[in-house]
Amino acid sequence: MPVASLPSDHGIGCFSKEAFSFVDDLKEASLSLWQILPLGPTSYGDSPYSSFSTFAGNPYFIDPDTLVEKNWLTKGDLKKYDFGKDPLSIDYGKIYENRFKMLKKAFDNSRITEERGFRSFVKKNSFWLKDYALYMAIKSHRGGVPWTEWEDDLRKRKPSAIKRARDEYAEDILFYEFQQYEFWEEWKKLKGYANKQGIKLVGDIPIYVALDSADAWAAPKLFQFDEDLRPKAVAGCPPDGFSPTGQLWGNPLYDWKYHKDTDYKWWIGRLKRVFDLYDIVRIDHFRGFDAYYSIPYGHKTAERGHWEKGPGYALFDRMKKELGEKEVIAEDLGFLTDSVRRLVKRTGYPSMKVLEFAFDSREDSDYLPHNYIKNSVVYTGTHDNDTCRGWFETLRKSDRRFAVRYLDMKDVPDKEVPWEFIRAAMMSVSDHCIIPMQDFLSLGSEARINTPSTIGNNWTWRMGKKDFTKKIRKRISDMVKLYRRNGTDT
Repeated sequence: MPVASLPSDHGIGCFSKEAFSFVDDLKEASLSLWQILPLGPTSYGDSPYSSFSTFAGNPYFIDPDTLVEKNWLTKGDLKKYDFGKDPLSIDYGKIYENRFKMLKKAFDNSRITEERGFRSFVKKNSFWLKDYALYMAIKSHRGGVPWTEWEDDLRKRKPSAIKRARDEYAEDILFYEFQQYEFWEEWKKLKGYANKQGIKLVGDIPIYVALDSADAWAAPKLFQFDEDLRPKAVAGCPPDGFSPTGQLWGNPLYDWKYHKDTDYKWWIGRLKRVFDLYDIVRIDHFRGFDAYYSIPYGHKTAERGHWEKGPGYALFDRMKKELGEKEVIAEDLGFLTDSVRRLVKRTGYPSMKVLEFAFDSREDSDYLPHNYIKNSVVYTGTHDNDTCRGWFETLRKSDRRFAVRYLDMKDVPDKEVPWEFIRAAMMSVSDHCIIPMQDFLSLGSEARINTPSTIGNNWTWRMGKKDFTKKIRKRISDMVKLYRRNGTDT
């Protein structure tokens, strides 16, 4: 359940009273994990997997009512901003136009530099915050254009230009630092509350960063850039049955030799940050650490890419030595080679099982529950899939018949179909079972949150305030207890 999809009175889910109520509802439903999407500041397209920083938090999630409680805003102030009127959908255009205006007014009233906590936060996080705040300040004064189009002295970070920008944009830099401090303070309270209720937060770290990000601008040595700071190659996926020209993601690729030579210092800092934010971390596109697909920069499709060797176990060995044993979920979906399987097994991290990938009537599948192992995490679907109900309604007839037979669903009405998949997931041997909220609510394709390789209508779904009913919570709790999913007895 993404934070953005929570109900609120302010156009988008945030760290508001509704988030704390959602935690209470999870506890009542006997649930012990809450998985969210990445929390970074989103860029164009609003995808949480494309962020201006891998370290920063999304200022959209700052709760306006909390700013009123701190006397930085009044309730009258909030009425001046239009965050969108549809309680079931996010209007990112209105959020973008009005959220920062609201935050700027709160900042102007905050006298934030007098707060010891703020000064401590800025100092502790200077290794990323200093560059991020400067990057955002420069970007905002250039109409939002990517850093790759800035004038050369700033694009290449010449010391005199950087000093001049820090002086000229000092107030804007402070504003972006203020946003990150407030984000952290509010998230810390929500996570702390969830943990006290016995609920762990499962976060998500994308393997790649965006080209238009503070990370790529501030530390180009981390990436495969040429002398003019242009990418030599970018990330994506090769052609397959679903995409004849492949997928061109466009993210800069890592210079893994440089990372190895620096003992993976940047990666360790990145991982340490996410483990400060979350209790458990899902590492996206895990196969990319074994081998990654490299596409020459400037190509319009992914057809002429090739595979390169990734860092393998060395990165995770370093992580374990630096950070100790951490709870990780390996996102190992898609076509897997034997070397990827060996890497996942060597790390000891649980892999993902997705029921929506299981029901191909022509063959057996690792995603069918009878093939699971305990060291795995089962999902009915992910944020990239249709809802269980929407997916089932569009299945090929042969696959649908197979699913009906496998789950003994003859004469089960459409609204009940997701619950049969939820039951199959909960009764499997997988150590963890995570269900998208839309499936608990038995929603159809109208509630799908993302359709890969499309733009314009993704990441907008929101849950209604009264959707997660007491009846649904009771039903979940009964099933959790029946299958001993939360260490409870019937």
